[in-house]
Amino acid sequence: MDLVLASVYRHPISDASGSVPLPTYSGSCHCGAVKFRITADIAEMTTCDCSLCSRKNALMTAVPHAALTITEGEDVLSKYEWNTKIAQHYFCSRCGVYTFHSKRMMPDHYGVNVYCLEGFDPATVPVRRTEGLGLTVADPDPRPEWRGPREK
Repeated sequence: MDLVLASVYRHPISDASGSVPLPTYSGSCHCGAVKFRITADIAEMTTCDCSLCSRKNALMTAVPHAALTITEGEDVLSKYEWNTKIAQHYFCSRCGVYTFHSKRMMPDHYGVNVYCLEGFDPATVPVRRTEGLGLTVADPDPRPEWRGPREK
């Protein structure tokens, strides 16, 4: 089935039946132990200036939880939580690559590392800077490196 793509934003116009199927991308960590699939129209990517995202230099796209399926290696995923522990950051325990995270501001979505996606060209989609620097640091014993206003 051939899709006609509208502009660089990769929005499918329609297929022969008139429906608009969403693209599916396969993704993996560096060593290949963690593999996943997302079914989503990647219309934008984001960067974040919080203390964690700025250190991992991630370029992400948001997808609903139901759009991401782990196909291999769930047992080798490690989880990192900090501050409010709402966001849950997943990475491969073997090679250390950040693959995706459950988002603090949209807890029903994952932020997916687009550099883990096969066949996806980040140059074709706009990037929006998101502001994580101003998110409240609620941890009772925060590190000084954790930027953001402190809860009192």
